[in-house]
Amino acid sequence: MTSNGRGEAELVERAQAGDRDALESLLRAQYDRLHALCWRMTGNEADAADATQEALIAITRGLPRFDARARFGTWCYRVAVNACLDELRRRKRRPEPVGAERLAATMPPSAGATEAVADRMVVDEALRTITPEFRVTVVLRDLCGLEYSEIAEVLDVPIGTVRSRLARGRGALADRLGNQATTGDRPRPDDD
Repeated sequence: MTSNGRGEAELVERAQAGDRDALESLLRAQYDRLHALCWRMTGNEADAADATQEALIAITRGLPRFDARARFGTWCYRVAVNACLDELRRRKRRPEPVGAERLAATMPPSAGATEAVADRMVVDEALRTITPEFRVTVVLRDLCGLEYSEIAEVLDVPIGTVRSRLARGRGALADRLGNQATTGDRPRPDDD
């Protein structure tokens, strides 16, 4: 059974009825996407793993209340964004790793890496310097590939706010990267 379209809806229904195998299939299907989002939002593997774990727990706990008004994957992104923001707030209260410990914490996971490690580290470092509201918008659009309407749903903001945050986030990211192009994607009037 697939985890998209009707197959996903059936899995959700079964999981809501208490089918543990269906729940595991749903979580497994979402894991890589959620972890990638958490990695880009938090900037290091330890925090990404914590945020991903918290997101999966929140998804499991919230599944009985999921009403399918949004796509399941979109709802999962919303839960993961909230877990990341919580993790970033917790991180402010923890000491920052230094030296080799910090370098190890900033190394991206090896699975699925398509960019050169050095380039990813530069982009990840730049992402960490922009505010979370802009960072999450850039990550959801440029790295996760969500449509503007999906981002608006995940963040519970109007599409105009998504466009504004994306423009400001890309601008801040470009400034940090020395005005190198961050993406070739520009908002289009019909892109919603």
